[in-house]
Amino acid sequence: MRIATERLLLRATNPQFAEAVAEYLVRNREAHREWNPPMPDRLFTQEGQHERLVAAAESETDGSQVGWFLSLKGDEKVIGHIRFSQIVRGPFCNAMLGYSIDSGLEGRGLMREALEAALSDVFSPRVMLHRVQANVRPENTRSLGLLDRLGFVREGYARNYLFIGGAWRDHVMTARINPAWRASREPSCS
Repeated sequence: MRIATERLLLRATNPQFAEAVAEYLVRNREAHREWNPPMPDRLFTQEGQHERLVAAAESETDGSQVGWFLSLKGDEKVIGHIRFSQIVRGPFCNAMLGYSIDSGLEGRGLMREALEAALSDVFSPRVMLHRVQANVRPENTRSLGLLDRLGFVREGYARNYLFIGGAWRDHVMTARINPAWRASREPSCS
């Protein structure tokens, strides 16, 4: 599955992307270290990514996550990713959002463009989520500003939320509700 935007192509998870994803992670390892939990060295290899992407594709098939890899139109190079994980159905209809973009492309509006398309997808009848949560370190003002512009609401503060950069780090908790979901509508996402 693919989603095209003005400048981007979002491609669903595929183990065939292992080499391109490993290259993306290696290229951004230092830049993303400040914001992400530590990753085993194996995940920076094509073999490690192939294993990870096989598991992710299985999770997407069973409906427990939705993932996208970003490329500029006309280019196969992976420049970012978006993942809606921990999808819970029933009365919750919720997912956790994670995303990253190539550090050399930050500040160009590409992630906003990609997230607008990806959120439209998970709020559509295809996935039909009621709510998406995203938690961000308070120091990451660029990411918090992006979520604000996308309509996420700051709902709380999680102390010692994730282990990043050698310490437990606080996070700002945000969420966005599906704007098409009527308040009285019962969940149909069981």
